[in-house]
Amino acid sequence: MEQQIAELRERSADAGLWDDPETAQEMMRELSNLEATVETWNSLANRLAELGELLEMAEAEEESEWVAEIEQEAQEVSGQLAKLRLEVMVSGRHDHADAILTVYAGAGGTESQDWAEMLLRMYLRWAERRGLGAEIIDEAEGDGAGIKNATVEISGHNAYGYLRSEQGVHRLVRISPFDNAHRRHTSFAMVEVIPDVAKEINIEINPDDLQLDFFKASGHGGQNVQKNSTAVRITHRPSGVVVVCQNERSQAQNRERAMAVLKARLYALEEQRLEEEKAKLRGEHVTAGWGNQIRSYVLHPYRMVKDLRTGWETGNTTAVLEGDIDGLIEAYLQHMVGKD
Repeated sequence: MEQQIAELRERSADAGLWDDPETAQEMMRELSNLEATVETWNSLANRLAELGELLEMAEAEEESEWVAEIEQEAQEVSGQLAKLRLEVMVSGRHDHADAILTVYAGAGGTESQDWAEMLLRMYLRWAERRGLGAEIIDEAEGDGAGIKNATVEISGHNAYGYLRSEQGVHRLVRISPFDNAHRRHTSFAMVEVIPDVAKEINIEINPDDLQLDFFKASGHGGQNVQKNSTAVRITHRPSGVVVVCQNERSQAQNRERAMAVLKARLYALEEQRLEEEKAKLRGEHVTAGWGNQIRSYVLHPYRMVKDLRTGWETGNTTAVLEGDIDGLIEAYLQHMVGKD
C-alpha cells in the first residue's frame, strides 16, 4: 500500500491530472483511502510497541498495579486487530466495490415470495447497521404477498467484499402463516451478488444486441413515476440477461442505471465462465444456480440458522433476520482464507 501511495502521489503532481475531473477525483479518493488504511495499521503497531515497553517497565519495577491497565489496553488492541484482520479478508480484486444484490423467490408461490421479501429486509437492515447506502432499483411484487424478485444497490466501503458470502440458495423451514392447517413448509430463495464495476471496466455492447422496453413503474418512486413510462427493461439478446430499473425519476436516468447493471452482470457472467472452465480443468465438480444451497433458516420445530459451507450456526434466528449477519459473513471469509 505504501508503494501504491507513492505512485499515486507522483501521479497527482501531474499538471494535466484535472483535465479529466472524474478520473482525478477517483484517483484522489483511492489515495485518501490507502493513506487512511496505512495510518490505521501504523497506529496499531505503535500502540503495540508502547504496550510492550510498558510491560517491560512493569516487570522490571515489579509494579503489579499496572497489570489491570496493561490487560485492558491489550484487550483493546486485540479487538482492533480482529477488525483489521476482517478488512484484510476483503482485499480481493473487487471487494472494495459497491454490490448489486438481487433476491429471487423460488418455486412455491406466496410462501417463497414472502421468504424472498424477508431476505430483502434482512439485507436492508444489515446495510443500515453498517452505515451503508441501500437503494432498491427494481422490485416485482408477489402474488398477494412478498416479492417475486428485487434488486438493491448497496454502496459503501467493501460492500461487495462482505456480501459475496450471500451468493446462493437460502432455505427456510417454518409453520406457514398462509396455511390454514398450520403445516410446516420449506421455501427457497436465491441471492445473486455481483460487484458494481461498470465504472472500472470497459465492456463494449453492440446496440443491435439490445431490446429496450419502456413502461410505467410499479414499485417505489411515487406518483410522478407512475404517470409516465419511465421504467426501463433492457434485454441483452446474446446472453438472455434482462435488467429492469424503475426507481429513478426519469427514463434517461433509469436507462443509464440499467446499462450500468447490465455491464456488471455481463462481466460477472464472463468471470463465472472462466472460473468454471478452470474448475473443469482441475477436475472439480461445478454446481451453480438453484443447486447451490448455502444456508438453512429453521423456525420450526426448533430455531436455528446454519451455514452449510462453514458450519457456523446460531439459535438467535430473530437477530439474524433483523440483519445481524456479521457472524455468518466473518465465518465465510475466514473459511475462504483457509481454503486459499
